[in-house]
Amino acid sequence: MKKRIIALIMTIFCGLSICACGSENTVAKASGSHELIHEGKLVVGTNAAFPPFEYIGDDGKPDGFDIALIKAIGDELGLEVEIQDMEFDSLVASIGSKIDVSIAGMTITEERKNAVDFSDSYYDAVQYVLVPNGSEIKGYDDLKGKKIGSQMGTTGDFISEDIKAEDDSTTISTYDKALDAVNDLVNGRVDAVILDKNPAEVFAGQYDEVVALDGNDFGFEPEKYAIALSKGNTELGGKINGALKTLKENGTYDELIKKYIEAE
Repeated sequence: MKKRIIALIMTIFCGLSICACGSENTVAKASGSHELIHEGKLVVGTNAAFPPFEYIGDDGKPDGFDIALIKAIGDELGLEVEIQDMEFDSLVASIGSKIDVSIAGMTITEERKNAVDFSDSYYDAVQYVLVPNGSEIKGYDDLKGKKIGSQMGTTGDFISEDIKAEDDSTTISTYDKALDAVNDLVNGRVDAVILDKNPAEVFAGQYDEVVALDGNDFGFEPEKYAIALSKGNTELGGKINGALKTLKENGTYDELIKKYIEAE
C-alpha cells in the first residue's frame, strides 16, 4: 500500500515537474516575442501620407520606397511582412506592443533614441519649406512671427517649436497628415509648411500655388532616416542591418531609389 502511495506521489511529482518544464519552455517562447510579436511575421507600422516614402497606392494599400524596402528586408529574413497604417505620432509608442518595427521616413533623434533603438540609416534627408508663390519667406528669420504648419511628431514640428521659442508671436498648427497642412497652406490658413525634402517636392509638383524652398538656405541640418524597433532588441536589429547591407550590395536598394524617389 505504501509503495502504491509512494508511486502515486512520484507520478504526481513527475507530472508536476513536466508541467513546470513545460511552463519554462512556454515562458522562453513567450520571451521570444521580444524579437517578434508573431512568429514568422514582421508587423510594421507606417504613416502612409508621406510620398514618395509611403502613401496609399492605386490598389488602396500602402506603397512607396519605405514599404518596398521593408518588404525586401522581410524577404531577406524569410518573414511575412504585415503593414499597419497609423498616425505618425503614435508609431514610437506602438513599437513592441502593436508593431515590431516602424518605417515611416523617421529621423534618428536623441529624444526618440530614449524610447526605441534604430537600425543603420537607410536614407539622408533635409527639411524643406513649402510657401505660396510670391511669398516673402526666404530664410529662417522670415519664419518668425508667421503661421507655420507641420505634421505632428515630425522634425518639422520640432523646428516649428524652436522658432516659436525664439519668437512667441509665431503661430504653430500641427496636423495628423502632411497633406492636411499643405491644404491649409494652399487655402491661406498658414504661411509656410516645414516637411522633408522629397514629400515637399512631391506636393509642390501637385499644387501650382506653392513652391518648395531648399532647407539648406534656412540652415536646417541634414537628417538620417532609420527603422525603429524595440529598445534592446539587438538580435532583430542586427538581422535588419544585415538585410539592409545585402540589399545595398545586390543592387535592390538602388533599384528602389530609382523607382520611387528619382522617378519623382
